[in-house]
Amino acid sequence: MNKSLFSRHTLAGLPLANRIVMAPMNRNRASDTQHAPTAISALYYAQRASAGLIVAEGTPVSPQARGCARTPGIYTPAQVAGWRNVTRAVHRTAGRIYLQLWHVGRVGHCSLRADGSPPVGPTTIGLSADRVPVLVGGSEPVLVPCDAPRALRTGEVRAVVADFARAAANSLAAGFDGVEIHAANGYLFDQFRCPYLNDRSDEYGGTTSRRWRFLLETVAAVASVVGCERVGVRISPLGVAHEMQPDPAPLFTYGQLACELDRMRIGYLHVYDQSESWIHDPDSELLQHLRACYAGSIILCGGFDRYRAEAALRCDNADLIAFGKHYIANPDLVERLRLGAPLTAFDSRTVYKGGERGYIDYPSLAEEVVGET
Repeated sequence: MNKSLFSRHTLAGLPLANRIVMAPMNRNRASDTQHAPTAISALYYAQRASAGLIVAEGTPVSPQARGCARTPGIYTPAQVAGWRNVTRAVHRTAGRIYLQLWHVGRVGHCSLRADGSPPVGPTTIGLSADRVPVLVGGSEPVLVPCDAPRALRTGEVRAVVADFARAAANSLAAGFDGVEIHAANGYLFDQFRCPYLNDRSDEYGGTTSRRWRFLLETVAAVASVVGCERVGVRISPLGVAHEMQPDPAPLFTYGQLACELDRMRIGYLHVYDQSESWIHDPDSELLQHLRACYAGSIILCGGFDRYRAEAALRCDNADLIAFGKHYIANPDLVERLRLGAPLTAFDSRTVYKGGERGYIDYPSLAEEVVGET
């Protein structure tokens, strides 16, 4: 089949209008008290609903899972109601939208929780340099060092699995078409995967299969709620975000995970290259190995433009291509890519600032043309 960015694709029985995915990106616009999406978030996602699929921003599955200020959750009725407004707005324009379920693990600060509890992780090994945005006596977030984490006890790991299952049920109640489990970028599942960090002696530490056990139990629990075909998993092989180290045996480690996810018949595997380098190599041994191990839909993300996206589709390393930063300032990115029109650059000062500016005020191509006449 001749795949292109603008050809249709079916994902978990859902017809997608094109193969362009809006990648999950935190924008820090949730309400300060209820940590719920607001009306401007509904407009923000609706503006971008021409994407074949939107994966909404990383969303904490519990108060413990939070890692920075103004991220929307999916664990209270108010949050579910806020997200329901978002999904309704996207569906009105025939868009498709998944929610990314998130637990930050050791990346966080005590002030982010009402009880002042510390972040948690596989061990007590903390972050030495990372900082996170929190609200400390003012309306503007400030960056503070991460607090030392507490190691999760074995029973608490299983409780986090249950948190993800409840969040998946809440996602269905909010009207999402499916969910993505965030297992990338140095967050909780990636921390358990990391052999340099995970020094546990229980069933969640040690061998590669034991270090993946937490994630795979979570995938199974979430799939039991939403259906395996409506579950995606995001990974970041070779990533170093949040003071991680590249896996010493990525082909084996990620191949094992891909084979297990294939056996579970989940809907897609979302592969993110933080370096925006190896993912563009058509002969990448890692990409080809993932494709051989996993037969479902593969989403690739990391520094794509139209040319690179079409090349990845042609060589069959991907079924869908995710765009992140380009979607910040280009709500009609699909049309701009189709026409080869210039892309608007985003203002880095407003990405996490809060409010409408730099969020819902970027014009479409049509609006730019009107403004020039």
